[in-house]
Amino acid sequence: MVKNINESIESVSKSTLNEDFPEHTLNGKTCYNAESCFALNRKHGLHTNEKIDDTLLSYLNTCKREITMEIPLRKDDGTLLPVKAYRVQHNNTRGPFKGGIRYHQNVDLAEVRAMANLMTWKTALVDIPFGGAKGGVAIDPKTLSEHELRRLTKALVSHLGDNIGPHIDIPAPDVNTNQQVMAWIFDEYAKSHQSTSPLAVVTGKPVELGGCSAREEATGRGVAIMLREHCRYRNKDVRNLKVAVQGFGNVGYYAAKIIHEELGATIVGVSNAMGAVYNGSGIDIEDLKLYESKVSDSFKGYSRATEVPRDSILVCDCDVLIPAALAHAITKEVALITPATLVIEAANAPTTAEANEILFEKGVFIVPSILANAGGVIVSYFEWTQNLQQYYWEHERLVAELDKRMVKAFNEVVTVMEEKKIGSRQAAYYIALEKVAAAALLRGF
Repeated sequence: MVKNINESIESVSKSTLNEDFPEHTLNGKTCYNAESCFALNRKHGLHTNEKIDDTLLSYLNTCKREITMEIPLRKDDGTLLPVKAYRVQHNNTRGPFKGGIRYHQNVDLAEVRAMANLMTWKTALVDIPFGGAKGGVAIDPKTLSEHELRRLTKALVSHLGDNIGPHIDIPAPDVNTNQQVMAWIFDEYAKSHQSTSPLAVVTGKPVELGGCSAREEATGRGVAIMLREHCRYRNKDVRNLKVAVQGFGNVGYYAAKIIHEELGATIVGVSNAMGAVYNGSGIDIEDLKLYESKVSDSFKGYSRATEVPRDSILVCDCDVLIPAALAHAITKEVALITPATLVIEAANAPTTAEANEILFEKGVFIVPSILANAGGVIVSYFEWTQNLQQYYWEHERLVAELDKRMVKAFNEVVTVMEEKKIGSRQAAYYIALEKVAAAALLRGF
């Protein structure tokens, strides 16, 4: 069954929203982001090291460097277009800054800053030796020719200069960037940095340029691993679950494909930027992907599932909801309506603060984004180390090592949840903070 989200939201009375789930930023039981989780941990006295105080927390939650640029892009018709771009380096206590670069017309400094913060805790949680960073270019890449996109990317590298490098800050793909964009970044950087292992300046490159064969599927595979481990933890048969995936880009596609083909769950709903389809009996992911590629990224006219309003997929009949698009997709209205008992945050920060509290009160298990989508940065770490060593692993080993690290991190979160009787998001941030704080104190903070 698929609900029209607008009609469903209207059916939720204001009294339900106000009385059952009062609006507040910290309900004393759960938290939403690094700052609120750290505050809640302190309130509950969870950190035994007395040096983890408000001063240290403020330092660790503050960005080390913020770079704002205006890049002049000469278009094919000769006109000059100024393009805003950002690179935020949040923390490098545990290793070089690490984080993707996204190209999107709505990118701003606040968004990039928030994503850089997430990367610090994500890399710490899965125990890889990086810090956190993020980049953004405020443009819709679909409005550019390939030549314009290449010129813009190379100009971005030139503007960043020595603020990126294999041991300084290592970018990666993100929203609307891919292997080709990473190849251009490497090429431009290598022109002036031939003596510093330039291949390792960026990850997510094509295999022919030192990339990892498992990188493209890594984030989606990590999401699938989280579903499998949750089923083991809760003693559920994954083959009996109905899964809805919001977003059908790289992450959503591979998550849906692996969940269906390797785990045996039923994918009942899929959405992309233009629409959504639903079939309670299951959707053939490869067939849908092929159809989408033939009709300009649209699901319109797809005969093997019912076309539904795009956002209805968030409240469709499913056991597992996987938001794999942009931030803040799961609002308080969605949280009230969705029947899902498990949310796996494949996107960065897809759940609003209010929605997070509602889901917590409903008993919905959330795999937070700093764990759920960590597969990409884990395999990026493998690529980076192999570029430095010039020794490359086979695909099977990459997948096995990714699996091992994701499982270890999931089990650590579950252990902390049970020992300290806290939610999954708070447990994830607790673990990450303990690691970053320990490194900062050892280094003499």
